[in-house]
Amino acid sequence: MQRNISVEKLTQTPIEKQQIEIAERKCIGHPDSLADGIAEAVSRALSKTYLEECDAVLHHNTDQGEVVAGESIPKFGGGKVTRPIYILLTGRATKDFQGKTIPTDAIAVEAARSYLSETLQFLNMERDVIVDCRMGVGSSDLRDVFKACGDNPVPHANDTSFGIGHAPFSDLENIILTVSEHIDNNVRPKKPVIGTDVKIMGLRQNNEINLTLCVPMIDQFCSSMDDYVDAVGFIGEEVKKVASGCTDRKVNVWINTGDRVDKGSIFLTVTGTSAEMGDDGSVGRGNRCNGLITPQRPMSMEATSGKNPINHIGKIYNLLSTEIATQCVNEIDGIDDLYVRLLSQIGKPIDQPFVASAQYIAEEECNASVGQDINSIIDERLADIRSITERVIRGELKTF
Repeated sequence: MQRNISVEKLTQTPIEKQQIEIAERKCIGHPDSLADGIAEAVSRALSKTYLEECDAVLHHNTDQGEVVAGESIPKFGGGKVTRPIYILLTGRATKDFQGKTIPTDAIAVEAARSYLSETLQFLNMERDVIVDCRMGVGSSDLRDVFKACGDNPVPHANDTSFGIGHAPFSDLENIILTVSEHIDNNVRPKKPVIGTDVKIMGLRQNNEINLTLCVPMIDQFCSSMDDYVDAVGFIGEEVKKVASGCTDRKVNVWINTGDRVDKGSIFLTVTGTSAEMGDDGSVGRGNRCNGLITPQRPMSMEATSGKNPINHIGKIYNLLSTEIATQCVNEIDGIDDLYVRLLSQIGKPIDQPFVASAQYIAEEECNASVGQDINSIIDERLADIRSITERVIRGELKTF
């Protein structure tokens, strides 16, 4: 069956040539990212258990979790959490299959606690956090749509919804992702004073890039205000060095601009996340599946994390559209910007979207076959759409 694929060329200014660009990333310890990470960890744990126990991934969606902030008293040399962070796991999961009971709540709690212990090294799992599971069972109509997958090798869409992806990433977007990865993989292992709840806000104005970071410091590694100030200076120098190495544009870096050092008002934490002292988090309120928040790009408001990887469009189409866009710009010359939108109809095979739309911006002299080449890549990737499911379950694809 021929797919409904539409490719058109847009006449507009590419993002890199616009005067202003804004982009943001909430790093792994941000309350919204914690909610996303927990939701995805629970979904993967359920999927693996379903495969082991039932030889198939059963219907579930765990994308409704909440992080309710606790309270803490940080102080130089080490403070304490005085009211635990509360994690609420909601959503839906299949709990019975052919007479077999699946301990979904226990699986979810274990996955959430494991994710938290990996992400927040200095969180006392026995004292500083409460994980509460209130998952229900899915509605009968959605379970029926999910079961229909058994009669057809291609799953049927759970919803009438869409996913969006873009490529290539701009200079600013790449810098933000590179800085985030550098802090997580290179800086923090050597400097544990730096917490995981880092937020990176980027502004490009013409050819000048400005990065504003909020970086929590962990109190047990700061014996004084001087230690804190030194840590802020250190991370600023690291960010400037890494960011400047990614671009020819001028880079300015600001760290913790809300600090009032003279009044003792600083971003000092016990565990490295603001979830310990007043900041709540929700699934889907943070990064899109490409790891960024990009107000000047088309974005889906769907939460990618926690949705089932079999037939939930909010997960599959967002991941796939991003990969399609990336593959197109890597393999086809002359594309400045490309936006891919995949729209489903509930109950229809996910490899047959209601429409697969690609809009590209390119120089006038680009090859005339660009549209046809994009069409071919979209068609090929839709034919192989089930590979997204397999890679999600293996944890190979990031969702935030």
